[in-house]
Amino acid sequence: MSPMPSLKKTSGPLDGPAAPGGTREGTPPDPVVAPTRRDEVAAAGSELIGGRYGRRALPGSGPFAGQFTPVRVIALVAIGMFALGMVQKLPCYNWAWFQGLTSQYTHACYSDVPHLFAGRGFADGLVPYFDRIPGDIPFLEYPVLTGLFMEIASWLTPGGALQAREQAYWLVNAGLLMVCAAVLAVCVARTHRNRPWDGLLVALAPSVALTATINWDLLAVALTAAAILLWARSRPLAAGALLGLAVAAKFYPLLLLWPLLLLCWRAGRWREFGTALAGGVTAWLVVNLPVMILAPQGWKQFYLFSRDRNVDFGSVWLLVSQRTGQAIAPERANLYALLLLALAAGGIAWLALAAPRRPRLAQLAFLIVAAFVVTNKVYSPQYVLWLVPLAVLARPRWRDFLIWQGCEVLYFLGIWMHLAFTGSGNKQGLPTDGYHFAIVLHLAGTLYLCAVVVRDALAPEKDPVRKDGSDDPSGGVLDGAPDVFAIGREARPPAPLPSPAGPEARVTWGTPGAAAPGGDRAT
Repeated sequence: MSPMPSLKKTSGPLDGPAAPGGTREGTPPDPVVAPTRRDEVAAAGSELIGGRYGRRALPGSGPFAGQFTPVRVIALVAIGMFALGMVQKLPCYNWAWFQGLTSQYTHACYSDVPHLFAGRGFADGLVPYFDRIPGDIPFLEYPVLTGLFMEIASWLTPGGALQAREQAYWLVNAGLLMVCAAVLAVCVARTHRNRPWDGLLVALAPSVALTATINWDLLAVALTAAAILLWARSRPLAAGALLGLAVAAKFYPLLLLWPLLLLCWRAGRWREFGTALAGGVTAWLVVNLPVMILAPQGWKQFYLFSRDRNVDFGSVWLLVSQRTGQAIAPERANLYALLLLALAAGGIAWLALAAPRRPRLAQLAFLIVAAFVVTNKVYSPQYVLWLVPLAVLARPRWRDFLIWQGCEVLYFLGIWMHLAFTGSGNKQGLPTDGYHFAIVLHLAGTLYLCAVVVRDALAPEKDPVRKDGSDDPSGGVLDGAPDVFAIGREARPPAPLPSPAGPEARVTWGTPGAAAPGGDRAT
């Protein structure tokens, strides 16, 4: 099969100030996409702060010239929203974590952090993975890099009474996780060079503020976002190393290797994929190998716990089990989840190789992680953090994002109210049927966003990122690369029209029937 034409960026209407540096040496900079000029929901929301971006907006002028760049604004907003999330936990910080059983649920401010300070031996100075801990779980059940994060936070926690130390431990972790939240928002804002304001979706996401300090997932999420940013900058080795560190903190980033493999296969970028894979394996081994050798039983605990864990809250398997009255054993749930995930991975492979245009990396990354979330045998409230940056990069539209976030916030409230119901003698809270409805809302919101992303991949003119002619701003070496392998007739566009500007084709997405200068007609 002859290579498909290369896709190059074309400049859309000038929505905002030019992004610094341009796309490459000797080319003019891309315009910055202003969401209030492209997105109806963002435009309506902007009325609260003076209206949409217009001709009187002059960034770089006035007494604060150059200070409030999009990335800096987004970082400040992310920190502010994180702080609001900490305020939301005040009832628990002051008393609900330590008094009564259900008050931390009725106030929706539960966190694993203070409870595991004593429950996993940090209060007693035990070394994770090396020292046994009392209880049903003999060793810390978290991946090594997360365990190191928890241990460092315990070193920074001052002494005193146990309750005061638990409060201080949560504060120390919250401070470290706030740095992760800022890094996450900045990485998303910088991934698509001419769309920095998409990072505002991450910064303002209510689910991030509500769940950021429940557990330590934000560490892996920030590392994953940084890996995607470096891949977008065509630095596969560094991207792979960061992805390896993310896997050392949480399992789910490993799934991103599948869409990366598929897209590199279609574009013939095997060397870059191999470089990223080598960097990831090396980084993962650097973190894990010492513990694997010196404390093999402790190192295995995370994997044994994940394998043997029962069907738990939030999962479709819990819904099926409780509705049918038939318990699903962990090994059966593992098998069913694996089969469904494999089926989803096969569908993603078809989409990657047969779509009319090669899908964007962020689209396939979101789909594979969403498939894992939907099929997994547990869905803890903080797992939504895994999807937030990928959803923003895959579908940066405020309406769709807020629909999904609304479903997740309702699930967040639903699980705590259900735990309050099951844990209280007077049965105040959300009964089982109501909690089942919350699970269905979570699943429906996630699947809705998946359906929209799949539609964008099959009809690129509907993709907000590609409407201005961009190919894959987060694709790095994949961005604008010609295809060398594809399947299906739809994946073979006509040859590029002759152009005096050269043989490389350019596509203007979103203008059906029109032709870009020297390029294909839009499809």
